Amino acid sequence: MTSPIGIAKSEMVAQTLEREIRQGHLGHGDQLDSEGGLMRRFSVSRNTVRRGLARLARQGLITKRTGIGSFVTYDGTTIDSNLGWTVALSYGNAAVTTQTLSLERRVSVKLEQQMKEGSDYLCIDRLRFCESTGCGISLERSRLPWRDPFEAVLGEGLNKGSLSRTLEDLGLTAASGQEEASVIPALSGPDAAIMKRPSGTPMLRLERTTRCLDGSMLEYVESILDPARFGLRIDF
Repeated sequence: MTSPIGIAKSEMVAQTLEREIRQGHLGHGDQLDSEGGLMRRFSVSRNTVRRGLARLARQGLITKRTGIGSFVTYDGTTIDSNLGWTVALSYGNAAVTTQTLSLERRVSVKLEQQMKEGSDYLCIDRLRFCESTGCGISLERSRLPWRDPFEAVLGEGLNKGSLSRTLEDLGLTAASGQEEASVIPALSGPDAAIMKRPSGTPMLRLERTTRCLDGSMLEYVESILDPARFGLRIDF
C-alpha cells in the first residue's frame, strides 16, 4: 500500500477500514480480518496494523478481544468526518438493503464539461432503502472516468456490492477529496419515484469528488439523502 505524502500507513489502514464500517460493508458485530490478514491486504507491518486498529478503537468503531480478534462496535449512530464533509448512516436497528439500479459504461457530456476528465465513465447508481417502509434513504450516483480495468467490473459486478473494495482490488485509492452539501427543498420527478417519497419531500444533497495521488479524478458521486437518517459534522 502506498500512502500519500504526509499520511502515515497506519492512518491509511484506519481510514480504509473506517470507510468500510461507516458505509455498512462491515456491520455491527462483524469480526475484522486477523492482524496477519490485514498485513497481507495492506502490505504493511504488524505494528502498522496495530496502530491503525488502535485509532479505530479510540473512536469507538471497534473493540479488541484478546486472543480472539477485533469486532465492529459501530451501530450507525455516530456522525463523523474524514475528508472534509462526510455522511454516516444512522439506521439504529432498522434493516436496510442496498440495491444496484444500474452499472454501465456511458458517455457524460455534462461531466466532461464540468470535470474536464473526458466523456467516458463507469456509471453506478445505487439505492439504499428501509425494508420496513420500502422508502429510499439514499440514492447515490457514482461516476468514475473510464479505465480499462473497469471492463471486468461490468462483467463481474462489484466485489461484495462494495465500490470501495472493488477499487482497492484494482489498486485505485483516493488520496484527497472534496465534498459539498446543499438542500433539495422539494424532491420531485423520477428521483421521488425511485425513492418512493412524496413529491415535495425535502432532502439533503451531497456532492463528492475524490482524486488519486497523481491528481486524476477517481470518482464523482452525487447522493440524495434522507436528512432524518444522515447528518454532518466537522471536527476542528
